[in-house]
Amino acid sequence: MDFTFSEEQVALRDVARQALERAVDPVKLRELADGDTGFDDELWHALVDLGWSGLLIPEEFGGSGAGLLEMCIVLEEMGRVPLPGPFFSSALYATLAARSLGAVDLLAGLASGVSRGAVALQEMGYGNPLETVRTRARRKGARWVLSGLKPLVLDAHSADWVIVVARSEEGVRSFLIEHPTAEVVPTLDPTRKAARMVLEDEPAIPIGPSGDQAALWRRVLDDVCVALASETVGVADRALSEAVEYSKVRVVFDRPIASFQAVKHRIVDMFHALEMARVGAQFAAWASDTDAPERERACAMAASYASEAGVRVTGDDIQIHGGVGFTWDNDAHFLFKRAKQNEVLMGGISHERHRLARMLVESA
Repeated sequence: MDFTFSEEQVALRDVARQALERAVDPVKLRELADGDTGFDDELWHALVDLGWSGLLIPEEFGGSGAGLLEMCIVLEEMGRVPLPGPFFSSALYATLAARSLGAVDLLAGLASGVSRGAVALQEMGYGNPLETVRTRARRKGARWVLSGLKPLVLDAHSADWVIVVARSEEGVRSFLIEHPTAEVVPTLDPTRKAARMVLEDEPAIPIGPSGDQAALWRRVLDDVCVALASETVGVADRALSEAVEYSKVRVVFDRPIASFQAVKHRIVDMFHALEMARVGAQFAAWASDTDAPERERACAMAASYASEAGVRVTGDDIQIHGGVGFTWDNDAHFLFKRAKQNEVLMGGISHERHRLARMLVESA
């Protein structure tokens, strides 16, 4: 099967790389990492003007109607920066959720960039994110209210609305909170902000089909994990490039360290891990777009392998740089922090491998 990108996809990748390198230089990256919100209006409008906020939104709602593969091409380039701000949480996560739930009235605002959304799903615990949900939804008179704690909601502090996943008598349900109140919390990755939401009889609007929505959310999470894997591939790709370039100019014992066998072997291992992760992420995105029978298995494989490869490659990049790799002036630590935080989002490696093992056992 030929997985070569089409001319349009290659052009999208090239434009994305050039635009992001111009928009987020090292000075801008550190400025946003130090800031409270993690983004600025100028950067957000630049992404919107390129049409990326509407990639996954049908044309009738102002988007471009592209597939997950096209979004993953852009996200891979964003991982190379790594891009600060709410693009992942709004243009991908919240957009996939709103689209799957049939909340079409939210899509036009997302596509135009006028409004930004977020998703509050995972709670305290580990493993399958849906199984950690303890927030309760109940009727209070003529309205619905939510009570619970969402400890880590990506970019909730800067979102115009949040889709909250909670449990009701029908099972897993989805609720919309407009103008949410959220407190920024520290995370490992300073370029990707997160917030804490405390819900105490918080009024909310139910959205999506009636009954248990667990199956719908499992599909959304699958696509989010594939996108996260693609971003991690971009992070690792940048780390490998930085490691190769540094090894050519760092001189030890009157020789560039690139000439030492130990460094050569490490770089080859980094390249191997990166390329395997890239192939897996691209195949999983294609499987999602085509609804291939192996879609779920491909998602679990891509998510688990890319996470492991990302942490390994970015960690090796720091090792090749030596002590300078974890200084504020060097980008290597930003890449490692993004890969490491991506590793634990959406359930983490152990969850993906556990469900992959279950699928393999069931198929046997």
